[in-house]
Amino acid sequence: MTTHSETELTQDELARYRRQLILPEIGPEGQQRIKKAKVLVIGAGGIGSPLLLYLAAAGIGHISIYDHDVLDLTNMNRQIIHDSGNVGVPKVQSAEQTLNRLNPGLHYELHAERLTRETALSIVPQYDIVVNAVDNLDTRYMLNDVCVELRKPLVEGSIFHFEGQVMLISPDEDSACYRCVYPEPQEPPKKQEFGVIGVTPGIVGTLQAAEVLKYVAGTGRSLKNRMIYFDLLSASFREIELKPDPDCPVCSKLKQQPVLL
Repeated sequence: MTTHSETELTQDELARYRRQLILPEIGPEGQQRIKKAKVLVIGAGGIGSPLLLYLAAAGIGHISIYDHDVLDLTNMNRQIIHDSGNVGVPKVQSAEQTLNRLNPGLHYELHAERLTRETALSIVPQYDIVVNAVDNLDTRYMLNDVCVELRKPLVEGSIFHFEGQVMLISPDEDSACYRCVYPEPQEPPKKQEFGVIGVTPGIVGTLQAAEVLKYVAGTGRSLKNRMIYFDLLSASFREIELKPDPDCPVCSKLKQQPVLL
């Protein structure tokens, strides 16, 4: 349990986060919420890189990272949390090195493994919010189902070539979940690389970080029941309204169940 004294801001933190503290939408109370927040991030790659950097820079007190992969030279055009000297190193370790240099006063929890459904069901209740930053369809649907079942907010983001999208799956009963929008995974294409410039996942990860910070600070309007979609080739951004599917096989079943406190 976090005590009041543990969330009080130190002199170093007052200086470090000064430009956030003077925002009336955040202020000292919002920064204290950011400090005591526990965030679970799945993926330390192209999307996870800016996401993790901005969460750490903002002062999220506890950041847990899951990624089973090791750094490859082909990652370097977009995975900006890593440097070339760490090629061959587990991404979670490489990311932690950068994060500790950026903000050493935070707690980073590393898991160099793939997150399974069984593990997710066990650990997700410990966190205030979950963020998916991987491009694996099985993981995306698994996280949606687990977070809906456990009534935990999930920030979802994905990219394809020059396109990206971000949405928030809220624990509120009137929130659409990922399966409301995409009921079933499409048949995955044959295993192949797809092209990407680093800016595309950079924008998605940055938007995800903004959603996390707004949520834990208790400010602003979230992306609940909305999706931000962009196409960099046409330099266009769109807001797409989302609606809960009354026949959704995941979230509709839970809307009649009481929340256990």
